[in-house]
Amino acid sequence: MTVLPRSTMLKAMLSADKMFDGVFYTGVKTTKIYCLPSCYAKKPLPENVIFFQSAADAENQQFRSCKKCFPDFLQSKWIDHKSYIELIPPNDFAFSECLAFLGRSSAEVLHHVEEGFLLKWIEIDGNRVMMKVSLKQDRLVIEFPDLTPDKFTRVQAAKYIWTLFDLDRDMQPFYELAEKDELLRNVVTKHYGLRIIGIPDLFEALTWAIIGQQINLNFAYTLKRRLIEQFSECHYFEGRQLWLFPKAEVIASLEISDLQNLQFTKRKAEYILGIAREISNGDLSKEKLLRLETDEARSLLLSIRGVGAWTADYVMMKCLMETAAFPAADVGLHHAIKAQLGLERKPSMDELVELSEGWQGWEAYAVFYLWRSLYQ
Repeated sequence: MTVLPRSTMLKAMLSADKMFDGVFYTGVKTTKIYCLPSCYAKKPLPENVIFFQSAADAENQQFRSCKKCFPDFLQSKWIDHKSYIELIPPNDFAFSECLAFLGRSSAEVLHHVEEGFLLKWIEIDGNRVMMKVSLKQDRLVIEFPDLTPDKFTRVQAAKYIWTLFDLDRDMQPFYELAEKDELLRNVVTKHYGLRIIGIPDLFEALTWAIIGQQINLNFAYTLKRRLIEQFSECHYFEGRQLWLFPKAEVIASLEISDLQNLQFTKRKAEYILGIAREISNGDLSKEKLLRLETDEARSLLLSIRGVGAWTADYVMMKCLMETAAFPAADVGLHHAIKAQLGLERKPSMDELVELSEGWQGWEAYAVFYLWRSLYQ
């Protein structure tokens, strides 16, 4: 990337030139806020300005996104109609495939899927927002059926959905890889346009992974629902109940027996409470993990009591959206491979290593597409 002269960037910032939006970002050292060059906020003194090549660079230096120009979510991705927002997804995005995956279990209580739309209730800076997400003429439309939130909350809701469906990802390298892979070719062709559907909240991702350790999926959903219904809040919308995931601070205040009463094992209760306390006291955060190199982030996760290789890789894949994360020991992955290859038994780890040789850098997407093949 070509680095522009500081004088050019200052001139663009002072004139609020939109031509430079996304080319560089301006940070104000006194407020630790970063903006687009075109931001209409009062311009800082030049000596207080630092420039970044990307929004990620700014956030890695712990600058916060401006609430007026939204530099972490460029205008080319969304259109604000006040009562609703349109997202402009990539051409190779299939909302229907993502809905099929999201709707795979009737036991899910954190969202609701009906034919053609997703309902989800989230919290943004203390504000609860009901979203109805659908696809209309190749645009993802986010409606706010309860009440229209302010612009900041609307844009953060749009950013949440954009991130949830991994819409910044250039998928062409993966599709080219899959075309050459005997195991992936048919699965990827059939479910073309599917994106990894993330779990943006670190506490939710870690808790769900620990709940799912060494039990079947149906019982995992049962435990998750009990945890949510006991320690969180719900919202009624048109006869449906939608829940928020419990806050780490709430779970951190519990005793082991509180989770055992819901049929959690003593060990899983200890793990979840320990993680809740690390997150609530600030020792562990998604932001901290994202500032680390991939290997360092995985090592940090593995240092947490209760987090083994599968759990760490699952969280890397679903929360940090790391495409090279590879939960190779996943039972669902093994069942999917067995079905796709018509095997009489699940593949051994040696066989799995051989089958995945061509997936380098895209292991998480290979796994996710194979998971999708289990839900017809």
